[in-house]
Parts: sequence; structure tokens; C-alpha cells
Amino acid sequence: MPSPWVVHYRKGVHLPQIGWWLDAQTRTERAYVSHAHSDHIARHREILCTPATARFLHARMPGRRAETILPFGRSHPLEFGVTATLHPAGHILGSSQILLESAEHGSLLYTGDFKLRPGLAAEACATPHADVLIMETTFALPRYVFPPETEVAAQLVEFCQRAVAEGATPALLCYSLGKSQEVLRALAPAKLPVMLHAETLRLTRIYEQLGMSFPPFREFDARDVGGHVVICPGHSRGLLSRVPALRTAAVTGWALDAGAIYRHRVDAAFPLSDHADFPSLLRFVELVQPKRVFTLHGFAREFAATLRARGIDALALGHANQLELTLPT
Repeated sequence: MPSPWVVHYRKGVHLPQIGWWLDAQTRTERAYVSHAHSDHIARHREILCTPATARFLHARMPGRRAETILPFGRSHPLEFGVTATLHPAGHILGSSQILLESAEHGSLLYTGDFKLRPGLAAEACATPHADVLIMETTFALPRYVFPPETEVAAQLVEFCQRAVAEGATPALLCYSLGKSQEVLRALAPAKLPVMLHAETLRLTRIYEQLGMSFPPFREFDARDVGGHVVICPGHSRGLLSRVPALRTAAVTGWALDAGAIYRHRVDAAFPLSDHADFPSLLRFVELVQPKRVFTLHGFAREFAATLRARGIDALALGHANQLELTLPT
């Protein structure tokens, strides 16, 4: 019988039996990096990631490090008889899950951030079977059910078209890596001229180098912004202060929360997310068929309790777990 995987959490997942970290947020000797968002990267001595993630890392965190670049679906031997295989996570371009397989410990799947629903700017998410599943649970409450993305995209287009028709400039606030490229492709049918924040443009050029196509765009220029849609990160409000007749919209899964427009200080909010919603999280567990689940981030404790109520062995990493007591009747 395989000995169980030992899983620790401290600003990243640590697997002491093999000496590897997963998405560590502080410098480590060896870390798997699921994608290049800032809360998943650090200046590690050695990393394992996909080719696209490596490209984004070079752009966002230049420097020297040992890199093992592993395409999707190709197995790679690690220490102690463990093999690693990367699978698409559907979060952003190149984002991955790591499947670790060992004769001694069985199989373990770590998702990082993932999205089960198909997107416009990322590979389709895979669902390999695993004995142990470590999964991200950002939107893990029943109230987080995202509407169809085609519906949200149509609302985005309508918001932009109306603003332009009324002489205003629509600015869509979203992450420069991943969400911005999803939004840019969603706007394609409207054929509206688009300006991108400089950082967003730089990363979009890398998407193009990796083979993804986009409708025409140009770099943001406040002197000639009239009639354009602006796509920029939320921290660029100072840049937007030079734009007259501005109408802002946050593009985020948190748009489902009451009062989202006030919290984000915008005119509108659209629930387009690159994370899994509550039904997708449940479906993912059904497809992976794990014997044990560790939940991570967001509503980790709540989702672990939801899984236990469904008869699945589940614990939240980084939290004290209050286990339910079932009394005989």
C-alpha cells in the first residue's frame, strides 16, 4: 500500500518527501510555477514550468535561474522515483497543473489557479485522475455561479459601444496578463478601436509571438483616445485621469458581489473570470476522482466542508479544520 503524500503549506505548497515547492511566494531552491501572475512567482534558484510561462516570467521577473521547460503532456523524472507531467489549467495562456506520480506515494494533482469553462485566450483545462488533489478554491461558495461568458462579452461590447456613441471613453480595468487578452478577443466582433496600457501591450505582444491572434490595437495615448476602448490594469487610474468623459468598468469575478461598483469605484462591473466558479469546482472534483482533497486559497475551509458533506475526505491547507461530527440516529 502506498505511503501517503505529506503536504505542508507556508506561502506555497511544500512536498518534503521530494524537496519541491509548488507556487511558492518566497525564494526556494526548487519550485514548480503554475503561471506567471505575481502571487505565484518568486526568485527561485530552479523552476519547472511550461514554455509560455517561462516567456512571461522572463518578461516580468528577469534574472538567472535554472529552468526545466516542460511542454504539456510530456513526463519528466524528478527525485525519488517521482515523475511530473504538466497539463493545461485554462487560467491564462500556458498556465498548468502538475501531476506527480510515484510507485511509493501514488498520484498527486496540484491545480494552481484554473478554469474549467473554455476561454478565449487560454488552453482548455485538463482533468487527469489523481489519488490526491490540491485545488484552488477562490470562488468556492454556492453564490458564485458565473453567467455564460458569451453573455458577459455581449454586455461588455454594449457598454463600450454605448459609451463611444455618447462621446465618452470606456476603460476596462483588468489584469494585464490573461484577463486583458481575454477581453481583447471578446471585443473582436464589435470592431471597436482599442488602446492598451503599455504593460498590457507588452504582454499581448508575447501572446502574439506564442501564436495567438487579436483584433487591431495600439498603445494608450491620452492625446488621441477619443473613440477608443482602453484596456488597462486597475492600478493605472492616474493615467486615466487625463481622459475626459471617462466611463470605467471592472472585469472580475467579484462583480457578482453586491456593491461591486462601489468597492471597485467604477461605473459598471462585469463577472468575467479566469477562475472556476462553484459548480465548476464541484465538477472538477468529480472528474479527477481523488481519494483525498486539499483546498487552497479563497473559501478553502467552506469548500472542504462542502466536500466532506458529500462523503469526500477533504481538508483546507493553511487553516484549522473544524471537522463535522455525525451522530448515529
